[in-house]
Amino acid sequence: MEKISLKADYAFKELFAHEKVRKQFLSDVLGIPLGQIKSVRIVNPFLRRTFKRQKQGIMDIALVLNDNVKIDIEMQVHRQKHYTKRKLYYLARMYTDDLMIGERYRKLRRCISISLVDFELFSDTVEYHSVYRLRNEAGNELTDLWEVHIIELGKTLQGSVVDDWIRLLNATSQEEVEMIAVKNEGMREAVEVVRQMGLIRTLRWMYDDYWRARRDRWDEDEYVRDEGRAEGKAESIIHLLQNINDALSQELIQKIRGQKDEEILNRWLLSAAKAESVEQFRKQENL
Repeated sequence: MEKISLKADYAFKELFAHEKVRKQFLSDVLGIPLGQIKSVRIVNPFLRRTFKRQKQGIMDIALVLNDNVKIDIEMQVHRQKHYTKRKLYYLARMYTDDLMIGERYRKLRRCISISLVDFELFSDTVEYHSVYRLRNEAGNELTDLWEVHIIELGKTLQGSVVDDWIRLLNATSQEEVEMIAVKNEGMREAVEVVRQMGLIRTLRWMYDDYWRARRDRWDEDEYVRDEGRAEGKAESIIHLLQNINDALSQELIQKIRGQKDEEILNRWLLSAAKAESVEQFRKQENL
């Protein structure tokens, strides 16, 4: 059986595509009784750009808990020099993303960032699950609207309820995965998902493609599903380019909508997300 690492982007997102897995994970990491988690909806991972040159923000997994708490879950395998600043940037963008001109501040929702990092971020502590909130020097909390969780996957486990999630993500064999289910009933759904993924030889979906495929008409023939995926990618590219606020010609829109090769559309999607202008996108992709 081929082993699929859950640290790989496509497998990580497939794992959290399952609502029971999401609920159990958030219950364990955030300390919320499972019965209090009514829903954990997956939402659009693209953060809205409010001006032309603003950096496009794309979250790994964007969730809404019980319809009032926004959550970003991220797997980071490679060390980044300014990782802490990056996390705060995304948290701030997530917090302000709902508020439009003229709207009241009461609309702003609580935001939680959960990062699973496969490197040592804090060398001065043995704690592998660090939680940060806004407090003063005396420890009095200003607000619970911002909360950051950093889980370092490489540190020694200490008996926390998060341990089995770390074991699952670090597992190198199916036997290790199965043992987690034997010892922890709450992890059985996650283990079953991993078991099913282990039987699949190719899981290289783009994130937006995967979620569109789940909503599409499963009972139609493969040709129709392929057409729908290509159209969805094309519309995502056009949406990203329109957010840049540059003029988007009908000629370019027609070229994007006319492209049916999913590999090319995947490349265009990434280029559009990074582009600071429509012209830059066109030059990058020779359009």
